[in-house]
Parts: sequence; structure tokens; C-alpha cells
Amino acid sequence: MATTFDDREKAFEAKFAHDAEMQFKAEARRNRLLGLWAAGLLGLDEAAAQDYARDVIRSDFQEAGDQDVFRKIRSDLPATVSDAEIREKMAALLAEAKSQILTELGI
Repeated sequence: MATTFDDREKAFEAKFAHDAEMQFKAEARRNRLLGLWAAGLLGLDEAAAQDYARDVIRSDFQEAGDQDVFRKIRSDLPATVSDAEIREKMAALLAEAKSQILTELGI
């Protein structure tokens, strides 16, 4: 027989799983947007920009956290783009990605 505690525990676990999935989707979308931004700075055409964005998404699977994505972008962009500018763009695009996802979900 399920208790209120059991119900609350299941609800918490479901919310945790949902939040983790949403964060993963937002980070993947942020990485695509970041790749497209960097591709624009690199002067890539549309097809090459899409390929580059996929490479940025794949770079995120090297280690936990954002450092692998940052290193990928940093190594590809010229020194005229500062580390701070890249990190600021990453933060702004994560917020944009989350907003896009919430809008698509009608939230």
C-alpha cells in the first residue's frame, strides 16, 4: 500500500528526471547555437556552419561540465575573441535555449 511519503518520493524522482532531461536539452541546444555563432565568426557557409555546430554538440560528451565545449570554441576562434566573450555568449545562449524550449512546450 502506497503511503503519502511514497507518493511524494515518486513525484520528487519524476521531477528530478524531468529537470535533468530539460537541462540536457537546453545544453545541447545552447551548444548548437554557440556553434552557429562561432561558425559565423569563422565565415563558414550554411552547410559548413551546420557541420561545425554538430561538432560543438559532440565536443560536450568528452567530460562533464562546459569546459570541453569552451575549449573547442576557444581553439577554433581567433585570439581577437576573448575568453570572457565566449563565456558570456555561452551563458546568454543557455538562457536563450531554455526560453526557446519553454516556448515550444507552451510554458
